[in-house]
Amino acid sequence: MKVTYLGTTVLLFDDGEDQIMFDAHVTRPSMLKFAFGKISTDRHMADSLIERFGISRLKAIFISHTHHDHVMDAPYFSNHCGADIYGSPSALNVARGGNVPEERLHSYDEQSSYRIGNYEITVIPSKHSKTSWYNDDLGETIDASLIQPAGRKEYKEGGSFDFMVKNSGRTYLIRPSFNYIAGQFDGIAADTLFLGTAGLTKEDEETRERFFAETIDKVRPDLVIPIHWDNFFRSLSKTVKGMPFFIENTEKSLSILKSECRKRGIKYFVQKPLETMEI
Repeated sequence: MKVTYLGTTVLLFDDGEDQIMFDAHVTRPSMLKFAFGKISTDRHMADSLIERFGISRLKAIFISHTHHDHVMDAPYFSNHCGADIYGSPSALNVARGGNVPEERLHSYDEQSSYRIGNYEITVIPSKHSKTSWYNDDLGETIDASLIQPAGRKEYKEGGSFDFMVKNSGRTYLIRPSFNYIAGQFDGIAADTLFLGTAGLTKEDEETRERFFAETIDKVRPDLVIPIHWDNFFRSLSKTVKGMPFFIENTEKSLSILKSECRKRGIKYFVQKPLETMEI
């Protein structure tokens, strides 16, 4: 399986036949514009990535939740590549605002497991990282078509989800947010765990230990790859940097995760945005 990391939590899976994208955000507006302006998809950036990574066999886009840094570019990728969008009712309203045809929209309310080519994808209800001053809309929904340009307050969380992906005898688990639900991964095993780290250093040691117990210890992967660690206010055309410090101390969070993996004898690898690796 080839997996390309497009930053934040955006992962492009390619098994040689079909491509599946998890989350869709490559626009990455500046913090100032995000906070006070209205934003639209950077079509030039999206087109350049579509060409660079040969995104010509994209069958589906799965959305973890509907904050702008996870969903805002899904309509453009869907329309440009002919891919279906799978998500919450909020995610589908973002798609409708981008004029994605209704027949290409699939609600998690109707189904939780999907077979697409050689992929078997299971959607697992999850929990977003904790509320903060810049992230205070947890549980709120997008109840009408969201038309760009749109402000950050319009991108409500809309419910959060994780993804278990099976293909050719291997299992991949994508857990975008730093939080946990006790027992959520009971009975679930994965070869590779993509684990969100944003917010890790803002929690106390007991909460971090509980998080690792409910994720790494339950899933027991061979490999852990952190996601949601890079600065999504910084263009993908620029040098990669960690999160702004008010959100996360990236260097410390990655060091903690590395240490936790090492203690458990689990491989750990930091995949940088715009890198492709075979897993």
